[in-house]
Amino acid sequence: MSQPPVAGPAGGRQPLPFLARLRAGIARWWPYVPALLPLALTLAIVDSLIGASRLQNFGAGFFGFIITDYGILIFVVGSFLTSVPALVIAMLVGLGIAIASTTYLPRFLSEWLDPFVDLLAGIPSIVYGLWGFLIVAPFFGHDIFPTVAPALAWIPGFHPSFNSPSLEGTGLALGIIILTLMILPITTLLMRDALRSVPRDLWESGLALGATRWEVARHVAIPYAKRGIWGAAFLGFGRAMGETVAVYFVIDQTARLPTNIYAPTSTMASLIVSSIAQNLAGTDLHFLAEMALVLLAITLVVNVAGRWMIRRTFTDVAGL
Repeated sequence: MSQPPVAGPAGGRQPLPFLARLRAGIARWWPYVPALLPLALTLAIVDSLIGASRLQNFGAGFFGFIITDYGILIFVVGSFLTSVPALVIAMLVGLGIAIASTTYLPRFLSEWLDPFVDLLAGIPSIVYGLWGFLIVAPFFGHDIFPTVAPALAWIPGFHPSFNSPSLEGTGLALGIIILTLMILPITTLLMRDALRSVPRDLWESGLALGATRWEVARHVAIPYAKRGIWGAAFLGFGRAMGETVAVYFVIDQTARLPTNIYAPTSTMASLIVSSIAQNLAGTDLHFLAEMALVLLAITLVVNVAGRWMIRRTFTDVAGL
């Protein structure tokens, strides 16, 4: 504890000794240090990337399609082509799981099944990637794609460029499937918590008026929890955009736009992980650092927006 001021001979107050004042200042300000560490780490990462890139390639050509002139638009498009469909599928499936868990399943069964969703969220991405490359890709390439491709050839983007899709099974379609499995746990958990934040009075009032459980979920619970659901979508999209190793294993890593859903392509994250080992110096490293800056900016904006919407949802609940 800091020492109290000492009364002087004339009844005045003498200033605290230097060490006592230093201890008092530390005791006052040290709780702020852990809270500021994430911000400091983010700024340090941004500063390191700016220093490594030197921003020498930024310009109109950097966001173009010409790879030899360090254009990244192909990889930006590839990232969105894998992340957006995966997000749509994960949101639809995750919302179904969340509604079933909060509305239809008995409480004891829901509490028994919920940990399995948490377990999926903890599986490392390298496991998803190896599983997709070694098990899922051959199965899709030999059994699924040759059967599905002719049946869906009338849909734009589903018509194969050749007589049959690649027997290897890797490409955009498998990348979407693996990303869906990877972001499904986080979207499901967030939507489940958002639906569980709906006051029980609203559920019981809807049921008392004669509505079915589905009607209450559709017309009452989902609109009430819409900010949390949108927040889950933003955070899931940020996770999908930043996934690296799993996508690198299954997307076939080709620096061109896909001609159909079975074709290979590349994303910003998969390009970085495949190129960084071979380009440790020179202009190529600067290019990769600049691409990492773009990817970091996208994911930061998406994650901040998602967390803001989730916080708004639970703030509204607390204000009731």
